Amino acid sequence: MTEYVPVSEGEQDEPIELPTEEDGSLLLSTVAAQFAGASGLKYRVNGRLRGVRLVDERLSPPAEGWPAYRYWCAFPRAESPPPRPRCSDLIVLGLPWKTTEEAVRDYFSSFGDLLMVQVKRDTRTGLSKGFGFIKFAEYEAQLRALGRRHMIDGRWCDVRIPNGKDGSSTAHRKVFVGRCTENITAEDLREYFGSFGQVTDVFVPRPFRAFSFVTFLDPEVARSLCGQDHIIKGVSVNISTASPKRERSTTAASGLGWGRMLGWPADAWPLPAPHPLESKPYLKYE
Repeated sequence: MTEYVPVSEGEQDEPIELPTEEDGSLLLSTVAAQFAGASGLKYRVNGRLRGVRLVDERLSPPAEGWPAYRYWCAFPRAESPPPRPRCSDLIVLGLPWKTTEEAVRDYFSSFGDLLMVQVKRDTRTGLSKGFGFIKFAEYEAQLRALGRRHMIDGRWCDVRIPNGKDGSSTAHRKVFVGRCTENITAEDLREYFGSFGQVTDVFVPRPFRAFSFVTFLDPEVARSLCGQDHIIKGVSVNISTASPKRERSTTAASGLGWGRMLGWPADAWPLPAPHPLESKPYLKYE
C-alpha cells in the first residue's frame, strides 16, 4: 500500500507529500525530483535532529513509521572556496641607473593597481643598485607581470618572486633541463614548458653549458615534470630537480646577490657589472 511522506525543503517550509514504494521505502530520486540536490532527509525527535537511513538510494522509514514525523531535506555542504592567492613582493631586476620610482610605478600601473614601489639605492651614495621591488593589489595583475619581460627606460628588465633566506621559494618551483643544445633558446623553452603551467623565468647560461633552468609559478608543475624526458626541437632533454650548488668562494659569493635571490647555482650566474660611478660591486642587500 502506497504511503505519502510529508517532505519540505527546510524545516519551516510547506511540505509536499511524496509517494513511497511497495516495500515502504522512499526513493531518493523521488525526493530529488522535487528538491534538486537533496541527498537525504532529516527529522526531529525531542528537539534533536536525526537522519533518515539511506541504503542503495532508498530511504527507510523510522521504527515508528513515516507518519510519526515530518521530514525536510538534507543537502551536501557547499565546499568552501579555495583561499584567494595573496600577492607577493616582486623584485624587478636590471633597472637602468636613471630609472626612478615614479617611472617604475608608471610602467607597472598598466598591469594593475600597485600597493608598493621601491627602487633600492645605496645608503651612502644614493645611487641606484639596479633593482627594486613592487607589489600589486590584485593577484591577476601579478600573474600578468610575471609572465613576460619588460622594457623600462630602454632596457629589458625581469620580474621575479624573491626567494626566502633559505632559497626554498624558487628551488621548489624550478627544474633543471639537461642535455640542451645551442639551438634551443630561452624562448623555445618558455614556449614549450608554458603548455604545462605558467613559466616565470628561463635561464640559459652564457657561455653555453648544455643545461638550462626553468622556473614555474606553481611548484606542483615543477614536481610533476621531474624525472621525465621531453623532446624540444628534435632534442631529448631530461628534467630533474634544480639543486643549487654552494658558493665556492667568498669572493664569488659577494657578487651574486641576484643569483642567490633567484636560487641559481653560483657558477651559472654572471657577475653584474659595477655602477658606472663606482668601482666595486654594488649588489649588497641590507
